[in-house]
Amino acid sequence: MTQAFLEHINVTVSNPQATANRLCELFGWTIRWSGASIHGGESYHVGGEESYLAIYSQPAEIEPMPNTYQVLGGLNHIGIVVDDLDVVEQRVLKMGYKTHSHGDYEPGRRFYFKGDDKIEFEIVSYS
Repeated sequence: MTQAFLEHINVTVSNPQATANRLCELFGWTIRWSGASIHGGESYHVGGEESYLAIYSQPAEIEPMPNTYQVLGGLNHIGIVVDDLDVVEQRVLKMGYKTHSHGDYEPGRRFYFKGDDKIEFEIVSYS
């Protein structure tokens, strides 16, 4: 049996182009595809060759979700593995985001930050 792998995660944001551009700048990703999508919306697929984030927005105004850790089915955070945690943290800080919950653990190090639209990211390095 072939092992499955995660191809993508789709999240709704207020400005998909701006969010996609920031994620590309932070992580060295590329925009793999962009265009019209479901419900009259717009999507950007950003990432690498094997996996990506689908950054989606509808034309109508959408209410932000409350604390997702207390919503059944909520997206709590997105984990991103990087080679150099310190370099990425400096990029995150330079963009004006605040980092928190730093931790060293076996086998790596990590920190978290809330990006656009209160989407939380866990940045981890195993090097």
